Amino acid sequence: MTTHGPTDIPAGFAGQHITVAGLGVSGISAARALAGLGAHVTVVDGGDGDKQQAAARELAAEGVTVRLGDGATLPEGTELVVTSPGWKPDSPLFAAAAAAGVDVVGDVEIAWRLRGPDAAAWLGVTGTNGKTTTVRMLASILAAEGLHTMAVGNIGTPIVDVVLGQGKDGARPYDVLAVELSSYQLHWAPSLRAHSAAVLNIAPDHLDWHGSMAEYAADKGRIYEGNTVACVYNVADKATEDLVREADVEEGCRAIGFTLGTPGPSQLGVVEGILVDRAFVENRQKQAQELAEISDIAPGSGPPAPHNIANALAAAALARAFGVRPAAVRDGLRAFHPDAHRIQHIADIDGVTYIDDSKATNTHAAEASLAAYEHIVWIAGGLAKGATFDELVQKSAARLRGVVLIGADRALIREALARHAPDVPVVDLDRTDTGAMPEAVREATRLAQPGDTVLLAPACASMDMFVNYNKRGDAFADAVGELTARDH
Repeated sequence: MTTHGPTDIPAGFAGQHITVAGLGVSGISAARALAGLGAHVTVVDGGDGDKQQAAARELAAEGVTVRLGDGATLPEGTELVVTSPGWKPDSPLFAAAAAAGVDVVGDVEIAWRLRGPDAAAWLGVTGTNGKTTTVRMLASILAAEGLHTMAVGNIGTPIVDVVLGQGKDGARPYDVLAVELSSYQLHWAPSLRAHSAAVLNIAPDHLDWHGSMAEYAADKGRIYEGNTVACVYNVADKATEDLVREADVEEGCRAIGFTLGTPGPSQLGVVEGILVDRAFVENRQKQAQELAEISDIAPGSGPPAPHNIANALAAAALARAFGVRPAAVRDGLRAFHPDAHRIQHIADIDGVTYIDDSKATNTHAAEASLAAYEHIVWIAGGLAKGATFDELVQKSAARLRGVVLIGADRALIREALARHAPDVPVVDLDRTDTGAMPEAVREATRLAQPGDTVLLAPACASMDMFVNYNKRGDAFADAVGELTARDH
């Protein structure tokens, strides 16, 4: 890690001609915020459907110009472009902006520039998998300390709205924000400087957007730039530690590791079922502070999977960096309730456990999910997004009782199974309609034995069959419910 001085970029949005790219949640939020600050805002979006038309009418009533379809080009006189996260860096709009010498930033950058002098600190979280769970754990721990906080950013709450709402109408200002940041958002946030931040893991994902694994990792690593207290990394994932080493941080900022094993100095880890801190203690060479028991992590949701223990350690590290007491870490983890479709226990039927991890939309997430259970009938498949499955199958083969494949790219998984787990029974459902899920669950039940887990961890995106991973998970839960109704 190297150090540098603070960055201070003035907002100066009033009177500026600003183009907002995209009519999604963050784009609409940024457009309204900037128009409210006196900017001349034009929103451009390549779509021209009913949804875009309705949003355009709402924004037009607020003084925002909207150009749809073929009008999604760079307006003359643009002084700044604010992009929605999904727009690729090689978009023609951005090439036009570069040619005109116009900066392109994202909504996170706008929010950062809009902070007031007494703004809440930001604790940032990124990683290929586990971001939302970790941010929500962190917010729960901070709240247990009595701090006014909120989970914001990529988790669904536009951070621009939160920053602009600070202390308005007599509302209590936030003390600290738990901020989930995607690689897309970090790419477009050059001046972001968090109090402390964590990169949970790095695995291939979104490479079609970033162009290469190196660029993807570099964008994740931006979260460490300018950290003032702690850069939290995953001891088991060297790529995250490498990003810390490469980061420019404030003088005195520390590298803090988290591990599922016994922690060394300046690390948090696990000793005999106890989460312990050897980073934020007076004598980290000889002392360790107990924080919580593993059983404190979302009690009532079943035994936590290893990757959720890791998420809890990362959240605890960020909270401890902010000065949170050990008791608040324990209380916050106890109060935390996982979101649906993330290792969600659905039912136990005739000795077989049914688990919905529809959120496992890439191989890295699926690997963590498969590692949590001993004997598994795996339901997998969907849109591969360019992924390969050999490493995933190799690591998981010994746990597989059987596999049921669904979705457009299921052949890629079937071929990996043939190479690395040829003795595992495979049911290949040649269909991509939503009705495939009940059949998949019935086939998985047929393959399962008492003590097994039927696990939906698709390792693929859902859009070939479902609107999103939530709908896919709901279909799984409904299908399991049908088993219960039919057999009992």
